[in-house]
Amino acid sequence: MTGNDSPVLRVAGRPVGRYVTRPELPARLSPRPYLHPVTTLAGTAVTEFSPADHLHHLGVGVAVPDVEGHNFWGGRTYVRDRGPTELDNHGAQRHTAFQLRDPDGFVEELRWVAAGTELLRERRTVAATELTGSAWALDFTFSLTNVTGAPLTIGSPATNGRPGAAYGGFFWRARKEDTAPGVFTADREGEREVHGTRADWLALTGDTWSLVFAGATERTRRDPWFVRTEEYPGVGSSLAYDERPAIAPGDTLVRRIVTVVADGRLDADGAATLVRKAVGP
Repeated sequence: MTGNDSPVLRVAGRPVGRYVTRPELPARLSPRPYLHPVTTLAGTAVTEFSPADHLHHLGVGVAVPDVEGHNFWGGRTYVRDRGPTELDNHGAQRHTAFQLRDPDGFVEELRWVAAGTELLRERRTVAATELTGSAWALDFTFSLTNVTGAPLTIGSPATNGRPGAAYGGFFWRARKEDTAPGVFTADREGEREVHGTRADWLALTGDTWSLVFAGATERTRRDPWFVRTEEYPGVGSSLAYDERPAIAPGDTLVRRIVTVVADGRLDADGAATLVRKAVGP
């Protein structure tokens, strides 16, 4: 890695991702560290940053639209019986320090701050691993600890009254192309079929690239997938699908997602093989 604020992840000596720790962004975008660009081993970009359709989509990272009423996702807030509403309620994730920095990964400490108060302290662990000559894996773990004296609940537009919009948690804004990407799991295909389902892995495939997302812990695999392909290409793991999880004071919520980044358009067998290699059986 090089640079104080933009470490570069490398796999077998090749740069595959840039991590921005202190972005200069408007408060409305809920400033937070992010990975962009992320590329395949052949150099194809598979992320987008602040696209015109959703300025608050920032490559790969952790974004939560409702932490006890504070917006760490960016943009408008979905308010029950009112719909998407402009509110002055945006929080920010602030990089504190790297506990570890290597060419293939890092361990980072962050503070989630809103309205002048620290709500959560995060430890984020990111590692890049070569799988084959045309595929590598991004291993992303985040641990959120409640540092306040009261329980903190996590919500989404879905828990606030907008069915199907359970975004919030690990989120990957993918590359937008002329044709919408394909999306499938081991036994389902298409956005309508896979959105909101629980599956060990989910694949998003573009013209010359594939992303395969896998929950790497039993608890992570219980979170449904949030999927968009037609409106924009994006995949997330839903922390608040149909209820608001609560983090008690001093307690920690942990999730781990491993994403296979591959050149070419994988089929289900190819995706499953790479997931086994990246995560294990």
